[in-house]
Amino acid sequence: MTTATDNGLRVLDGAQLRLLRAVDAVFLRLAADWDAPEFRYPFLMRCQDLDRFDFYDNFPHLGLTATRLEPERVAPLLAGASRPLERVPAEVMEPAAFALPSAACYPLYADLAGARLDATTTRTTVGTCFRNEDRFDGLQRLLGFSMREIVCVGSEEDAKGHLLRAKEAVVTLCSALGLDVRPEVATDPFFDPNGGKARMQRLFPVKEEFVVGGLAIGSVNYHRNFFGERCDIRAGGATAHTSCLAFGLERWVHTLTERFGGVEAATAAVEGVG
Repeated sequence: MTTATDNGLRVLDGAQLRLLRAVDAVFLRLAADWDAPEFRYPFLMRCQDLDRFDFYDNFPHLGLTATRLEPERVAPLLAGASRPLERVPAEVMEPAAFALPSAACYPLYADLAGARLDATTTRTTVGTCFRNEDRFDGLQRLLGFSMREIVCVGSEEDAKGHLLRAKEAVVTLCSALGLDVRPEVATDPFFDPNGGKARMQRLFPVKEEFVVGGLAIGSVNYHRNFFGERCDIRAGGATAHTSCLAFGLERWVHTLTERFGGVEAATAAVEGVG
């Protein structure tokens, strides 16, 4: 059984971990079919890299940072504080230079900053992501969660093609698992809602979520040349376009457990796919 700890933190037991890994293995097979090698990026990002993406303009409510404590200030705090500490006050912290990213693909674009790619490249990664949501709900909405992404960086044509094959693959997978999935158009938060790109988005949607029972378990996202411009990434001589397929792994654990009536049955069903 999933155990609550505190404030959007959850513990997965062994059976749930097996299900999560079985689901992720299916996504890794997709990545292999699409020639997307796996990368593992650091758990932290530099705040300045996130700021390249307008994160602090668009998502200040979700942002979380990691910072060092100033040891000489900690001792006086401990001397007069009630223990255990519920909160560490900002006065004993240095200004934060590192952030806890809210999506697994952010470090990928930062890693490719300044790259000159001969052609389109596709990568996959899994990351622990963090979002300071206004509410939490079991495995459906967590403070820290696992996100698997398959990211395409290259030409506009290839980035759009990645979306089409990704959407088809997810719909096919959900059908095989008996999940009643509904693709829903969502907004792209990287674009100024009052700008020209936002108007273009209404004509050509760039983000679709895969919704099962009211819960988004994944999405496809087309960022146009946003990350290519911000990180100076070029592919085939032109500014790179990017797109990604993203899955929230704990949400899949929740959804499949509900669908099959238990974790073991869900794991058997996933392991029987493809």
